[in-house]
Amino acid sequence: MQSSADARVVVLTGANEGIGYHMLAALLGNGYRVAGLDVNGDAIESLREAYPASVRYYECDVTVDADVEAAIEGILDEWRRIDILVNNAAILAFGFFEDQSLADARRAFEVNYFGYVRTIRAVLPHMRARNEGIIHNVSSGVGRVGSPGLSGYASTKGAVESLTRSLRLELRDENVACTILHPRLASTRSATALGYPESQMSDPAYVGRKLAGEIESTRPVIYTDWVTRIGLALAQRFPSVVERGAERFLAEREASARAEN
Repeated sequence: MQSSADARVVVLTGANEGIGYHMLAALLGNGYRVAGLDVNGDAIESLREAYPASVRYYECDVTVDADVEAAIEGILDEWRRIDILVNNAAILAFGFFEDQSLADARRAFEVNYFGYVRTIRAVLPHMRARNEGIIHNVSSGVGRVGSPGLSGYASTKGAVESLTRSLRLELRDENVACTILHPRLASTRSATALGYPESQMSDPAYVGRKLAGEIESTRPVIYTDWVTRIGLALAQRFPSVVERGAERFLAEREASARAEN
């Protein structure tokens, strides 16, 4: 087994809760050194006792250039390398298009899209200089098939998919891979607030462990499991499935709103 000083280094944004936190914990258990970037680090810091040499927290708002640059510089100063970047930080807020302001849309893109761009810009020169690295960008099925009430979030994920495919082509002659990660819908704090049926949501710990197990993959698109892959393929092939699901979702939300009033 390699020593902690030789272990590969993963940078993970949005690491303090949900799928990101469980992915971070699984990576530590698998022998990686992990730097967690987030605006809050209480959960990340709680792992320091068990993994004092292998986990670091950097307070980082991915919408702020200086925060991202300082975090990446700090990681390189201490650990001298970054092998893998996982862009996971995102905000997800429900709201129909007419109820969302331009400021809401800009905020979603600043975090979910430009946050990825900032971290990639900070890490990519180091990876290219070493001629080695993997960049994983977390996406979502709604970025491909859409969802009522999530036009802003879905738009950012569609943009992330296009960014990733384009960057992968640009890097095709280098030993730096850029991939899309597709997690299953999980019962995270943000997803639970949307009101999806509990039966449709997976355990975030399961999703985090599965994605951590794919951390060395360089496939263009990486899915949590075969259920995620087949479900998304069916949704794209048969739009009526998505439309029926949307109708049920909207009807349930309207019924819930009437009951509350």
